[in-house]
Amino acid sequence: MARRRRMAFSPSPLPLAVLLLLLLLFAGRSAYSRLISPPIAEEALNLAVSDGISSRAAAAVKYSPFLRLPEASAAAECEPSYGLLPCTTTVLGNLFLVIVYGFLMLKAATYLSSGSELLLGILGPGIIGGLFLPILGALPDALLILVSGLSGSKETAQDQVLIGMGLLAGSTVMLLTVLWGSCVIVGKCDISEYSTSIDLQDTKGFSLFGSGITVDAPTCYSARIMALSIIPFIIVQLPKVFKFPSGQRVAVLVALIVAIVLLLSYCLYQIVQPWIQKRRLEYAKYRLVISGILRLPHVQALGQLIDDRGNPNLRVIEKLFHQLDLNGDNRVSRSELRALIIGLQIDEINLDKDDAVDAVMKEFDTSGDDYIQVEEFTNGISKWIKQSTRPFAFGSSYSKKLHHAHMEAQNEHAVLTDQGDEVEEESTENPTWTTFKAVLLLILGTIIAAVFADPLVDAVDNFSDATSIPSFFISFIAMPLATNSSEAVSAIIFASRKKQKLASLTFSEIYGAVTMNNTLCLAIFLALVYFRHLTWDFTAEVLIILLVCVVMGVFASLRTTFPLWTCFIAFALYPLSLAIVYVLDYIFGWS
Repeated sequence: MARRRRMAFSPSPLPLAVLLLLLLLFAGRSAYSRLISPPIAEEALNLAVSDGISSRAAAAVKYSPFLRLPEASAAAECEPSYGLLPCTTTVLGNLFLVIVYGFLMLKAATYLSSGSELLLGILGPGIIGGLFLPILGALPDALLILVSGLSGSKETAQDQVLIGMGLLAGSTVMLLTVLWGSCVIVGKCDISEYSTSIDLQDTKGFSLFGSGITVDAPTCYSARIMALSIIPFIIVQLPKVFKFPSGQRVAVLVALIVAIVLLLSYCLYQIVQPWIQKRRLEYAKYRLVISGILRLPHVQALGQLIDDRGNPNLRVIEKLFHQLDLNGDNRVSRSELRALIIGLQIDEINLDKDDAVDAVMKEFDTSGDDYIQVEEFTNGISKWIKQSTRPFAFGSSYSKKLHHAHMEAQNEHAVLTDQGDEVEEESTENPTWTTFKAVLLLILGTIIAAVFADPLVDAVDNFSDATSIPSFFISFIAMPLATNSSEAVSAIIFASRKKQKLASLTFSEIYGAVTMNNTLCLAIFLALVYFRHLTWDFTAEVLIILLVCVVMGVFASLRTTFPLWTCFIAFALYPLSLAIVYVLDYIFGWS
């Protein structure tokens, strides 16, 4: 997919991150202080406390969220990460730690995103844009999922890996529901009679059918790729569906291999995408030549190319042929065809006239004599007419259909050639400094993500213990806000520019991020389950991922214009996903 410059979340406030680290160290020194209040009876403190490993033990009596246990008891309940970061057993204490560690993960994601974009500006697409950038974008989520399954014993890992699944499901669902719907709202423009949005025109307010957004065809391809990336989820669930528990471990291994293959295929597709873009640009120019030739009879008052019955008008086509046959020899030569293309006056698209002549001659000259005969011309024009008007077959006159086809070709060419003149570009006047800055940001973001991923998972797990809220729901709702906030704000800012090309880039990146979740992040999760011999018991969680990806993937791949009402479908899927997991896991006992 095409890449763009990030605008949200500048990586400059490094002192703020340092201040938070000092605050954490200071908090760690006072985490186990004694109570200042009067002594509490020993019976009141007869708590079934955690020993630092069996973290699911619950207190036998009610306690205050501000309660601090004596030093000996506290030391037995939680173990500081790396021996120096604070830990606590209270609700507010763990909430504070979740917020701080979440913010640090947000900064890590921001540094990785900014560094990736700077590096892309220097080295261009290809390997950098196709391989490293998608992986770096998913790195915070991937690290959190990894540490959730590496912690402690097998029993502890089985318990904490639910946090990883919550992050995986929550990130995917948030991107395709809350963020997708928000981008439709902020990016909406008036929808024209041709069912496409009009750039920078938003006069219909919150009309459910009269306003919306339009994306290009490649964005639909991205949605289809995203929908295909759910295949590993389906594979790993097959033993559950067919009640074949002995085959679960094999299914996990097969799903892992398929996820890796899909990941490599997606990265390869991103690498060769510049070549694909070039081919698409050539085809867009050729479509403009086709629509220009088909409009000639109308411009020169020769008549309509389609008769009253909707068939090609052979009489008008022959008139057009004889007008192109300048020397009257009943055939069109290359020079006469070149004169026609020059007369179309489409120099603004930087058209190579010889390439256009070769393309038309190749399609029309079926006899191979390097001339276009009357019959060949009639057959070729008839084929063009059907191809140009078939997508708009209902409810419009031929002239409107042809005009719509011409405008669509122009829009596609504009999207391919205009790489975002409104988008701020980083200066590359000093490539050495820019490269150094990019590498520094990437290293800093990677270090922060690697260091604070495990403490964040522990804090979420402890907060779940303190509040009796299942860790899945905490990680589903809260952790994607930390790892995806920079992407979300950037997407909303670009969607608010109310341009088709920027809307296309925005939604393509949303689908790309979900694809990386379904391949890279899932592959890491499956590897943990397989190599640590964990139990695969996430049927409800997988179900909501499949539901959201299939609904939004099919929906986004079958149309390019999304009226405002479509955002409500996306928004509704978020609470529906939470409700499905709660009902299936905690009422029907699936997990």
